[in-house]
Amino acid sequence: MYTKQDLLDHLKELGIDENGTLLVHSSMKSIGEVEGGADTVLDALIEYMKNGLLVFPTHTWSYIKSENPRFDVMDSPSCVGLLTELFRKRPGVIRSWHPTHSVAALGKGASDFVAGNEQFDTPCARGSSWGKLLDHKASILLIGVDLRRCTYIHGVEEWLDIPGRLTDEHEMLYTILPDNTEISVPQRRHIGHTSEKYGRVEDVFLHNDAMYKGHFGDATVRVCDTEKMTDLLTHLLKEDPELFS
Repeated sequence: MYTKQDLLDHLKELGIDENGTLLVHSSMKSIGEVEGGADTVLDALIEYMKNGLLVFPTHTWSYIKSENPRFDVMDSPSCVGLLTELFRKRPGVIRSWHPTHSVAALGKGASDFVAGNEQFDTPCARGSSWGKLLDHKASILLIGVDLRRCTYIHGVEEWLDIPGRLTDEHEMLYTILPDNTEISVPQRRHIGHTSEKYGRVEDVFLHNDAMYKGHFGDATVRVCDTEKMTDLLTHLLKEDPELFS
């Protein structure tokens, strides 16, 4: 059974920049038995990143859609895992206002990081938190999940305007703000299941030092460098826009 100290040691061994920005995609089950369960995992990540910025996706794309168009910033649950749902409820955590691809952040510059996502009509716009990851030269930690769960790659596809990734038409969605004000946030949606093909670039990432592997508890983890990933993906997708088709 892993303790919080074990997990802190694993993060240090992984070489995560404790003063930087870290986005975490996660499978709690993959970590194995932890004393105190999921809350201890969050305690370890929060303590390790106390001088930096810790970010989790808190997506709602699976159920916020035309037939259920209202995203409540305070109450709509995350659809991408236990840790994300527990994290968004932690004291001091701030959630962005995007109706389908929100993030939650804690730490240095969290308010600025999540601000303005509701101004964009796509899931991962360059000016949104997904683009700010690149501005921050962030790391992405994939705990027990692979590149198929790396939303950031969707962002790079958007920024390069890869054909066939987004609907042409908008779906009218709404965000209910913390003060119960409701705003309209029309959205173009992702098309298809291109993320299931993101594993095609795993070896390229590994061989070019855009990603390396390690462990966190029992989980195999991938640590990704957003700058290097973006450079490689830009080159690959300009050569072959159908790479993930």
